[in-house]
Amino acid sequence: MYHGLNYTIEQVVKEKGIPKETLIDAIQEAILSASKKKFGNHLDLEARYNDELNEVEIFQFKTVVEEVNEPDSEISLEEAKKHDPECMVGDSIGIKMDTSKLGRIAAQTAKQVMLQKVRNAESDVIYNEYKGKIGDIVTGIIQRIEKNHYVVNLGKTDAIMSFKETIPSENFRQRDRIKGYVLEVEKNQKGCTIQLSRTHPGFLKRLFELEVPEIQEGIIKILAAAREPGERAKISVYSEDPDVDPIGACVGVKGSRVQAVVQELRGEKIDIIPWHKDPAKFVCNTLAPARVSKVYLNEDENAMEIIVNDDQLSLAIGKKGQNVRLASKLTGWKIDISSESELEKSSKKVIDELMEGLEVSEILARVLHDEYLRDAFDIAKLSPEELNKITSISIEDCARIIEKARDLAKKAKKEGTTV
Repeated sequence: MYHGLNYTIEQVVKEKGIPKETLIDAIQEAILSASKKKFGNHLDLEARYNDELNEVEIFQFKTVVEEVNEPDSEISLEEAKKHDPECMVGDSIGIKMDTSKLGRIAAQTAKQVMLQKVRNAESDVIYNEYKGKIGDIVTGIIQRIEKNHYVVNLGKTDAIMSFKETIPSENFRQRDRIKGYVLEVEKNQKGCTIQLSRTHPGFLKRLFELEVPEIQEGIIKILAAAREPGERAKISVYSEDPDVDPIGACVGVKGSRVQAVVQELRGEKIDIIPWHKDPAKFVCNTLAPARVSKVYLNEDENAMEIIVNDDQLSLAIGKKGQNVRLASKLTGWKIDISSESELEKSSKKVIDELMEGLEVSEILARVLHDEYLRDAFDIAKLSPEELNKITSISIEDCARIIEKARDLAKKAKKEGTTV
């Protein structure tokens, strides 16, 4: 029944990449399961793979006794000595069983158990290999097209790429060779599921890594990436080496490097942005080519108000808001863009309200406005010392303004209005 077993084991180990010990354990368990089905589940049986005999041996263990009462679990000393001349009463000895009597049903059971174990072991090998590839790019061939996803053959296994993880303009056919970003690897009852993506920002970063040796070597770092797949993307790059131009390296000679990425992403326009440690400067860089006039920071809310000349407004916002949306994703800041004329209109209203409500001069109201202190609630939270640092007016005047702001805030809260 097990002739050539060693050869079969070696072949499976070689083809499936399953450790030999795992496969031997599976075979032993399968034959043990079949033996118990044939000879009785109550027997104390053990399976052992014999490398020399090239077979799995089944041993029934019995306790050596003077007088046998339970034949299935006991053996007389006289009988036991035929198997092991040195045994004594109380010992447990294993007696090799004749597995040729297993029969067709038991053999089928053994086969099923073994196949399931091999599948599980194969799934573990694939899971462990691809778990380490999450965030990497793999290449595969479209095997078939299902209702809402592609099945991609990666060689050893198949992966799934949902239609929503593909770039909107692309359609693949059977046998097309594609690149995909390993998004997720999950182990389940059916085996191992690998999810691929071509829309993830990580795919863009990895493509640049493949094209730009300086990124692979760590000389240039991609610090962030944001995409609207198939349309436009932004990446921020940085190098600690002042002699290295990170943007030039990513663009390549005559744009060769960036064009290779654009081609893979079906014409997606890519803006390469110089990273800056100053968040305001960084945000301004991301909005290029639009020129920024003023920046108001609100660190508490992680927000920025960007002011541009009227003729720069549509350029800064971009088509259907795309430029500012990507800039916000890339930098992690909430960005609100206004033109000079819009700012003047809204500012005048806020400044007039501050002047009237707090009884302060226009200059002081403008200072408060520019520091994002635009209503009584914001000013009421401050201490006189904090307001003094911002405005440079006396502590006494600061205390009076804060007290006035608190009165206004209480009144507004009571009436359910804003101030």
